[in-house]
Amino acid sequence: MKLIKLLVYHANEDDPKKCSAKKMNRMGFANLVTSPRKIPSKMILLNPYSKKSLSPKDMELSKKNGLLAVDCSWKHAESVFETLSEKMVNRSLPFLIAVNPVNYGKVLKLSTLEAFAAALTILNHQEQAEKILQIYKWAPQFLTMNKEPLSEYQKAKNSTEIIQIMNQYIP
Repeated sequence: MKLIKLLVYHANEDDPKKCSAKKMNRMGFANLVTSPRKIPSKMILLNPYSKKSLSPKDMELSKKNGLLAVDCSWKHAESVFETLSEKMVNRSLPFLIAVNPVNYGKVLKLSTLEAFAAALTILNHQEQAEKILQIYKWAPQFLTMNKEPLSEYQKAKNSTEIIQIMNQYIP
């Protein structure tokens, strides 16, 4: 199975020692860019502000153009996503629980690594998701913690079904 290209727009706003995007880059799993001009158009932007959720229906587009994550401070996130979203295909990730040490147990406060692993799993690229999660001891737990919803999201036909499934998990 062909790997999905992973690209990170990196704003250098966090602790480099805790940065999963930089480690993914060092390990050869993702490429980093620091200028929006260097991002190819029509990539799937994992955008938490998007009204449309990523679903298996996005599989062909992801294989063709890849996935784009943003690594920036949550303080600046809204304006960064607004700037990038114009030439991208925007998709949000559904309800999932973080296991990273900074946001353990928090809903939707995923690291870049967790966001990519979730997207790859939803797009039925399980092996690629499992492989990238091996870079941290804590990371494989992400798939275990979110096993049930991720399994259901994989079976959804489209964004509407993802939202319906997600609503079953929101307390």
